[in-house]
Amino acid sequence: MFAVPSIIYIAHLKNMLDTPNVRTVHESLTPRLGGVAVFAGFMSALTIFADLSHGIQQLLAGCIVLFFVGLKDDLVTISVAKKFVGQLLATGIVMIMADVRITSFQGILGIQELPVGISYAFTFLVIVGITNAINLIDGLDGLAGTIVLIIVSTFGYYFYEYGGPNFQNYVFVSVCVIGGMLGFLRYNFHKASIFMGDTGSLLCGFIVSILTIQFIEMGLKVGQPFASAAPSVAVGILFVPLFDTLRVFIVRMMAGRSPFSPDKNHVHHRILAMGFQQISTVMLLGALNLVVILFVINFAYLGNTMLIVGLVVFSVLLSFLLGVYQSRSAQQRVAS
Repeated sequence: MFAVPSIIYIAHLKNMLDTPNVRTVHESLTPRLGGVAVFAGFMSALTIFADLSHGIQQLLAGCIVLFFVGLKDDLVTISVAKKFVGQLLATGIVMIMADVRITSFQGILGIQELPVGISYAFTFLVIVGITNAINLIDGLDGLAGTIVLIIVSTFGYYFYEYGGPNFQNYVFVSVCVIGGMLGFLRYNFHKASIFMGDTGSLLCGFIVSILTIQFIEMGLKVGQPFASAAPSVAVGILFVPLFDTLRVFIVRMMAGRSPFSPDKNHVHHRILAMGFQQISTVMLLGALNLVVILFVINFAYLGNTMLIVGLVVFSVLLSFLLGVYQSRSAQQRVAS
């Protein structure tokens, strides 16, 4: 909270500002180094107060790697390949040195324990996928911060209640992210005086991905609170970023374009097109994520298959609703 005004001042002084373009929603030159303040708050609090065992030391090492990758991208823009190498290195540190990985599908598609090679490969896909999902949702003032706050608070509560000696210290990670994010959001809600940038979104995405994996493993090893339904509950907790990423990738591929080609077809763009303001769009998506979290928590007893089917059906209906409104708004523009 104290760091952000200094970062804003330096960014304006050195002209390190994000210029509006056809894909962005903001209309003025704005610093995008808010992730530096989030990183500073998170790292200082965690290293001072937390027990760094059970993989947290390696998580911090991965965060440092991604911090510098994101910082360089915010300052001079780097290629997707270089970003991917940074994510590969950070993921490797956590997977290989701390053995943080998904070891079982817990009955999804009838699969239980995974062979070691498949476990590493799938964990890598999960970490990179979630990291980039958080990165992609960062399109409105306060949106990524609000979604991260909801997700991390949910994971933190369950680590605190059921973590035991092997997982309870991830409460510290959750609380330190919450602190860093609250200090940042003070300046990031509409109209934002600073953006998170790739520094913040890659960092938060990486932390969320590790918390997700540990939450799933906690269900397997501790047996609480959701036992074998932990994977589908985790998907529900991450609903908004996962839904948005999968939806835009499918829409782009159906249109014959690369899934990585940028556009204004994200879920927040579609809600803005309905006439909502930025703040109400952020509140709406935050509320949507909370509703889905409450759903998966209360119906966890149904098991993985039923929960995932329910989430897929809801996602298809939501996509259809957004698509119908998009076509109507396009017709109205043509008519006018």
